[in-house]
Amino acid sequence: MVKTASLLKFCLLLLLLVHAGHSFGQGQINGFDIPRISPIPAKVSNTQQTHILLHGKWDFQVSGSQARHSITVPGEWEMQGFTVKEGETAVYSLKLDIPADWKDQRIKIRFDGVSSHALIKVNHIKVGEHEGSFVPFEVDITKALHASQNLLEVEVQALTMSDRLACTSQYAVHTVGGLLRKVTLFTLPQINIASTIATTTFDPQFKNAVVKIQSGIANESALSASVQFQYVLSDASGQVVFQKLSPVSRPAGPNTTTGVETTIAVKQPKQWDPEHPNLYHLKSTLLVNGKAVQTINQALGFRQVEVKGNQLLVNGKAVKLRGVNRHSIHPLTGRSISPELDRMDAKLFRDANCNYIRTSHYPPSEEFLNAADSLGLFVESEASLCWINHGASPIWKKWNYKDERFLPYMVNADVENVLAGRNHPSVVIWSLGNESVWSPLWEKVLAVVKKLDPSRPTTFHDQCWGGFNNAHSTADIAVYHYPGISGPAACDTMKRPVLFGEYAHVSCYNRRELLTDPGVRSSYGKPLEMMYDSMYYHKGCLGGAIWSGIDDTFHMPDGRIIGYGPWGPIDGWRRPKPEYFGMKKAYSPIKVKHINWPSAGKKYIELSVENRYDFSSLNEINITAIINGVSRTVKSGIAPRSSGTIKIPADQVKMLEISFKDPRGFTADEEKYETGAEEAIPAGQNLALSYTENEAAYVVQQGNIAYTISKNTGVIISARKGDTEILKQGPVFSMVPMNEEDGGKPNVAGETYQNNIYPLKNYPCYTLFANDLIVQKTDSGLKFSMKVSYLDCKGKQSYFFTNDGKLITEYEVQYTKADISPYQYGLMLQLPKSFEELNWKRKAEFTVYPANDIARPEGTAMLNAKPMNAVEEWGVVQKGDWKDDANDLGSNDFRSTKRYIKNASLKNSNGDGITVLSDGTQASRSWLQDGNINWLIADYCNNGSEPFYGSPHTNGRIKIKDNTLKGKLTLVIK
Repeated sequence: MVKTASLLKFCLLLLLLVHAGHSFGQGQINGFDIPRISPIPAKVSNTQQTHILLHGKWDFQVSGSQARHSITVPGEWEMQGFTVKEGETAVYSLKLDIPADWKDQRIKIRFDGVSSHALIKVNHIKVGEHEGSFVPFEVDITKALHASQNLLEVEVQALTMSDRLACTSQYAVHTVGGLLRKVTLFTLPQINIASTIATTTFDPQFKNAVVKIQSGIANESALSASVQFQYVLSDASGQVVFQKLSPVSRPAGPNTTTGVETTIAVKQPKQWDPEHPNLYHLKSTLLVNGKAVQTINQALGFRQVEVKGNQLLVNGKAVKLRGVNRHSIHPLTGRSISPELDRMDAKLFRDANCNYIRTSHYPPSEEFLNAADSLGLFVESEASLCWINHGASPIWKKWNYKDERFLPYMVNADVENVLAGRNHPSVVIWSLGNESVWSPLWEKVLAVVKKLDPSRPTTFHDQCWGGFNNAHSTADIAVYHYPGISGPAACDTMKRPVLFGEYAHVSCYNRRELLTDPGVRSSYGKPLEMMYDSMYYHKGCLGGAIWSGIDDTFHMPDGRIIGYGPWGPIDGWRRPKPEYFGMKKAYSPIKVKHINWPSAGKKYIELSVENRYDFSSLNEINITAIINGVSRTVKSGIAPRSSGTIKIPADQVKMLEISFKDPRGFTADEEKYETGAEEAIPAGQNLALSYTENEAAYVVQQGNIAYTISKNTGVIISARKGDTEILKQGPVFSMVPMNEEDGGKPNVAGETYQNNIYPLKNYPCYTLFANDLIVQKTDSGLKFSMKVSYLDCKGKQSYFFTNDGKLITEYEVQYTKADISPYQYGLMLQLPKSFEELNWKRKAEFTVYPANDIARPEGTAMLNAKPMNAVEEWGVVQKGDWKDDANDLGSNDFRSTKRYIKNASLKNSNGDGITVLSDGTQASRSWLQDGNINWLIADYCNNGSEPFYGSPHTNGRIKIKDNTLKGKLTLVIK
């Protein structure tokens, strides 16, 4: 028994297996070659510099043209003003200066992403070739080098097979070609580390762990040698956790690759998860004949992923994914973006309570994965395969998706995705491809991926129920795109975890509606909260990724604006839009479900709280309560995925503000509660009230305000305060139809964003005439009632001028022919353009908003209209708040619908104004049109016309035919 235990302990501490002729990450799997991706060395013996980034200006020439140009690498050629047509070749060239101390070493170049076919030459000698975008590959250039004056040439073609299978250029609405990601020149010793994979597993209690290190050693020399490794694992503080020297292996022969596997036990390591992104530092040094020749460094996270039943477990705990889809995108550089943007994106989404990113629809950069590792994000890394046999890709009307000729490309795309990301703890899922039809080819792809990396589950983005695009994939995790509110419950009927790979589509395709009313975006948060709540409570629903993360907009050098457009919670300039805060609230890991105020004998506030963190107790969260302006720290021990009560000592509370700060440095959530009664509307003063009439009109004098009412139409055609005109027309009934207009550009998959998209004009109903106009005097005021005939409907309306200065307008309207779905309806006022200041107070959907959010509970917005001849400003980096962007109708802030108003007012610079008094059920929308300020007070308003987001976003939509539309407007002019 003692001998057995000793042997087991030894095996756990250090197990060295040597596999001659095979290495991890090389060789073949199921007959498919697995390429080599060398880790970039931190140290190489006898060299000062191990690698050089080949960033900057390269020479650029299109084959067949004599013109030579300068181009920036990394970058897209088309985003820099160059055109390379299908079948043409672009030649990048750069003079290489090889450091003198690299002599007698191996010299290689790594390309982190070339779109889409690359042929590499050094001194006009072909040294390598690669097909596929967004993945790293390397070539050995040693034998082609001269002692000096070396020339590197990269011949690039776009729109090749890998581009077609990924829809890379189709999706971006332009040819995506060039050296998109970094290029690294590096040196290695003749006997070197070809690959290193570090995998961690835990014991059944998830306390102690084992690190399995699989390394490939390449002997590219002419001599045999003995090799061994020295491993040093350090924690974040630099404290050494273990230091091991492996046994000396048998000699590695010339031109062979040797696989070495080392297993090392680690007691109670700090686990990696998004809430605790604990990273260790693994230093691996290769010793050849006892001498250190190469060192590589890598981050290591202790993390184990597995699927059990219909749940995904990380470190033994079920997780719920709350995330977004992310494209690599910048309006001026396209699909080639900087490391700083990669990290900014990760931080923006992490700070919005996302714990997961799907890298649609191609692998992410190394820099993004580094950011996800350190900041704390799960990543689903997707291979660059998209729409195979899907209607969005028309080529499949010509090609057979089961044709074996596509298989090598498909396998390679998935293999290189795995090779690029497998040493990152943030990567927990491999996505085989996007929105494609499962086939025997995909079965073969899956088999290779599972052999290459058995430590992570796979997804395949089809539809796991229903008849559309459901060919019964066998990936580990099932996927469904764009479910309705019943979708989460359906997940519980599935045997696999179900991931909503795309859901809650941010409004985008209703392009003209969005330009007209940016307030559509503010309606996103509450339906998302309802949807995610359902996802959270249904065990079989793994979670989901909002479509999408960042606006996919390209400002082309020729002046065009193209892409799929504004479908992200953040825009291309990385400014949060209204959906960003809605997402942050919906994804909040801390939910205050109910509040009980102090009462007799109970001098404390009681909060019913749900902790939705997967791994963190609330005792890790910095909770601060501010009661009547006095701050105090609050403690809670509510466990992850649990509910409980937080008690805060207090008495005589008027206001409670509470914030929950995540230990990673951002505020996860905050709430604000008041105990006071609703603010009462101050009573108006009694005013002199009278009217006169002539053949054409009534004139009502209410204090110092004179209203003129047309006898023919029944419309108030003027309201004046002395010589100042305050109201030019209204209130008149107005119905704004829903509008899905996307710009009308020819397309196959909705890629219709373009310069020539303009706002809609919304008008009051065209009034034909009024009948049966009756004037009544009462003790409280003066009432005008009438029947009204409009161009396409009829109804009745009344004006009640009260003694205390109010004008109350009521209406009823019936449509008997038009079968229209309204976006909004209510009463519209038209004011002079000088009324350019909007003020409001409203019953907000959430208790706290950012100060620059257009949906904040109260605020002031200025018109600031800006004539625009395009959908947005071409080529101009936007740095101000998103709310202050403007078009011909006014700023986003001014022209956006403010829902659930208590009151709203429009003022001129002299302080003259109209105030609308409401009860929190109406909406206010104001904009500049035809030289006037139009102001709609809507009694009905829905969430807009986005076609890709169903329930609950579509809840409340109605038809107007045979319905009676009615409402009321109360206003005061001062």
